[in-house]
Amino acid sequence: MNKTSFRVMFPEAGRAELQSFPMPEIVKPTDIIIETEYSIVSAGTELACRAGIEGWAPLPHCPGYGSVGRVIAHGPEAKNVSIGQRVLTFGKHAKHTYTDHMAVPVPEGLDPVKAVFARMAAISIAASRVSEAELGDFVAVIGLGLVGNLSAQLFGLAGCEVIAIDPSPRRREQAKACGIPHVLAGGSDLKEQVAAITGGRMCAAVIEATGLSAVALDSAPKVAGVQSEIVLLGSPRAPYTAEVTAFLSGIHLALGAAAVKGALEWRFPTLAHPQGLYKHSIENNIQQLLRLLSRNKLSIDPLLTHLASPADCHAVYEGLATQKEVYTGAVFDWSKV
Repeated sequence: MNKTSFRVMFPEAGRAELQSFPMPEIVKPTDIIIETEYSIVSAGTELACRAGIEGWAPLPHCPGYGSVGRVIAHGPEAKNVSIGQRVLTFGKHAKHTYTDHMAVPVPEGLDPVKAVFARMAAISIAASRVSEAELGDFVAVIGLGLVGNLSAQLFGLAGCEVIAIDPSPRRREQAKACGIPHVLAGGSDLKEQVAAITGGRMCAAVIEATGLSAVALDSAPKVAGVQSEIVLLGSPRAPYTAEVTAFLSGIHLALGAAAVKGALEWRFPTLAHPQGLYKHSIENNIQQLLRLLSRNKLSIDPLLTHLASPADCHAVYEGLATQKEVYTGAVFDWSKV
């Protein structure tokens, strides 16, 4: 076996490059080594890591946490995997990666490029899991990057009437192409636009998928109905100073949103319980999302904007940071290195 592999690295703030590194080896009996076919960029998290502002990812750092590939080796105690099997794992951007627990089989016939989007949808599905929105409810999703778009699609699959909101013309067109019924640009008359769609009822749930505190505090309450909920799907990072008394008063009096909920995917256990003692887990979410993708229930083609060589990683991250009208879904093709 080749002793050298390749991975994307952030050697310093603002830079990405492809570097060689020693091939991973079997250390524990549960280890699984995977030759990566495709890995997907999680733009918000990875751009924050590249900027050096994520405390858990000090530079230099190898980014990435979602990939699809083939099992090439495993320890004697690795469960439910076989050599040559295609799996989705929470792998970094590397030609070879390893895991000792999360290797979810990809259904036969599912395009691996589409399969890797299940990793981003696993972030999105957390909003569906924590929300109380039901069949027929109006749900607004603010922010139509990968996570927001896929969240809107998932609420639509649950029978909700989805209103997708984003100032970007490109992302609104992508949302329409994905079958989302109501797509708005926002603006000063956003409340009136949503009132017209909902007959004045406004939304039972508002999904904040931008990670911008201003959106959560200012925009989301405008479209929230009485006794509704605001779900924080995006991760807030940038400092924001604001007067919050009106926001808190609205929650207290239940004149609009009566609850604000967090929807970080890691609120759920990682692995499914073998006896089903808890309903939801990240592993179970991935399995369900892969099934939806294999049945063409989630639209991916409009979201894949860049299938790139890992050697072009610096240009990809620059594009995601500075050309949001051009870059949405970026996937590295590891057959190109």
